[in-house]
Order: sequence, then structure tokens, then C-alpha cells
Amino acid sequence: MTTTRQKIPPGRVRDAILNALLNAPKPLTISQISNEVDRQIGPTPASSIRSYLRLHTPEFFIREERGVYSARNGRPRPRQRFFAELESTEDDFGFHKSVLYHNDCLSWLESQPETSIHAVVTDPPYGLHEYTDGQQKKLRQGKGGVWRIPPSFDGHKRSPLPRFTTLERNQLEEIEDFFLVWAKTLLPALVPGANVVVACNPLISFIVSSAIAQAGFERRGEIVRLTTTMRGGDRPKGAHEEFSDVSVLPRSMWEPWLIFRKPLDGRVQDNLRNWGTGGFRRISADKPFGDVIQSAPTRSQERALAPHPSLKPQQFMRQLVRGVLPLGRGIVLDPFAGAGSTLAACNYVGYDSIGVERDAHYFNVAKDAIPKLTAYSGNGSS
Repeated sequence: MTTTRQKIPPGRVRDAILNALLNAPKPLTISQISNEVDRQIGPTPASSIRSYLRLHTPEFFIREERGVYSARNGRPRPRQRFFAELESTEDDFGFHKSVLYHNDCLSWLESQPETSIHAVVTDPPYGLHEYTDGQQKKLRQGKGGVWRIPPSFDGHKRSPLPRFTTLERNQLEEIEDFFLVWAKTLLPALVPGANVVVACNPLISFIVSSAIAQAGFERRGEIVRLTTTMRGGDRPKGAHEEFSDVSVLPRSMWEPWLIFRKPLDGRVQDNLRNWGTGGFRRISADKPFGDVIQSAPTRSQERALAPHPSLKPQQFMRQLVRGVLPLGRGIVLDPFAGAGSTLAACNYVGYDSIGVERDAHYFNVAKDAIPKLTAYSGNGSS
């Protein structure tokens, strides 16, 4: 017997959360809110409750602290934190034209002034599940978990890859919820015409793309990173001899980077004059920016400078970040900074950039890696 997940009208979730908070004598945790919403309208996915809290803060809800909310109920919206220039603080890290913040990207974005970011280039934790504390602990201990740890070959230790085929239906729904909330939170901080380029995976790109478009961004195609990886091409597990001529999935020969744009303010030429955005920077007078970029796998020398399982090569990142600012000026944001490869590429091409990374381990990796990747020459020396 199969069961169908009950769809709850969006307004009922929001109203139930609001009712719970208005009738509470003090701010509530997400767990307390979830219990009260279940009592009012029946079982409701916790991911939906988190999504509506994010989507409607600060319009209806106040985030008192991490995971604790109250109803706005007429209280004034908090003042936004403005920054006059790119400076690091004692809790953050600055190098050359980049600054890296140790923070949750959603919390950080909520505090940013409107129309302050000119482009986004990021490689997010695709399904989030593989970057939970538990899965990261398994990865760092070499136990795998959701991560596939490939065997060494010819003395070369290959990089781990997340097993997207293991994601369950509720985890796929959480992906969609998260990227919808993320994109809605990001939208106000961007100037009109800002490019948003998001690394993805063919197995889940349709989910991520749908969520970002639903948030109000214009879909503008995708960039194909041509590179052969270890993903796919395997014979059936436990029956590789019986079905020796079968590959369960095609061997991955490319990687999609989804392209979106915040809606323009007028025509493209108007937007370029007013905001400096609205298109891609040409490679030369005779050669436009293209949507296919040849890219070898990240070299071991580069990985030694920035040990991160999803590190992309500077040769590719430098081409990509150069293209996202059509006039060569503005601020590029990477809200999932990882080891800081986007910031390093921006430093190399001369762009101002901001990174946000919530994982303390990778934040510290990035502090060490950004100067080294910025100076990386591609021949194993820095």
C-alpha cells in the first residue's frame, strides 16, 4: 500500500506559525513551533516550517537568535548593517580584494543592504545532506557515509564524491525548499541585472533550477564545464560480472553551472549604465563569452593548497568569474565559499569579492588557501 504525502496550502503553514508565536508568552524554538503547527493543521514537514520562517522574516517573524523566533506584531524591522568598504574584522579574514565571513549564508544575507552585490558565483552543497556535521565527520575519517571514497589508482588518491543517487524523496524536497529560501533571501541584496551562476549536478539540476526561478530570477541557460570525473559508468553493484557490458549511469563528462539573472531595470543598455550589470564580459573584441569551458580535473598540486572535496580548478574559475561582471567592476559574492576558490579567482582577475562559509573547518582551510590559490600559477608552484 502506498501513501500520498498530503499537500498543505502554503498560507495555512504561515498562518499557523504566526498564530503559534502570537499566542506564546516568549519566543519559540523551531521544534516548539513545529509541535504547535502540527496540533493546529496536522502533520507538517519541518522543512516547510523552516522555509516559511525564512521566507517571511522579517515581514512577519523576528529571528531572535539561531533557531528561535517570535512574531513581529507591529515591531519595527531591524536596521540593516551597511558596510562602506571591504574590510575584514577580527572574526573574519581579508586578503587582497577579498573578504571572507564565518557565518551562515542566510543569516548573513538577511543583514545586507539592498542592491549591494553585483554577481554571484558559487558551488553550493548540492543536497545539503552531504555537508551535515555527521556526514562531514565520516568523510574526514575516511568512512564515506553518503560520500563515495574512490580507491587509489596508479598511486593516485582520487577525490571523494557525494552519492546523489542515495538521496531520498524527503531530502530532494529539502533541496527544493532550501534553494527557494536561499534565492528569495539573495534577491534583494543583488543589483538589477546581476548574474547568478550556480554549480550543480545533472541528477538534481532540475530541482535547483526550478526553485531559483520560482524565487523570481530569470533563467539564462547554463555553462557547461567539460571535464571527465569519476561519477557514473559503474557496472551494477554486486553483479558486475553478470552484467559486465552495462553501466548503471553514463560516465559523467560534463558539469552544469546554472545561469540566472535578477530582472533588469529597463533595457540592457539602461541597466549597464545604471548598475554595470546585465550581461557577460566578452573574452575579446572578436570573441564573446561562451557557455562551454574546457576544464581538466583539479590537479593534485592545487588540492594540496586547498583540501576540499569539491574544489574546482583556478584555470576554470578565473575564466568564469571574469565573465560575470560585464564591465569588469562590482562585487562578486560566493555564499558557499568552501576553500575560497571563487575569492582567489576574483583576486587574480582584479575583482572585489565576498565569501561566506559556515563550516569552521573549511573557513580555516580557506584562510590559508586563498593567498596560495591567488598566486597559483598552474604548474604546481605558487
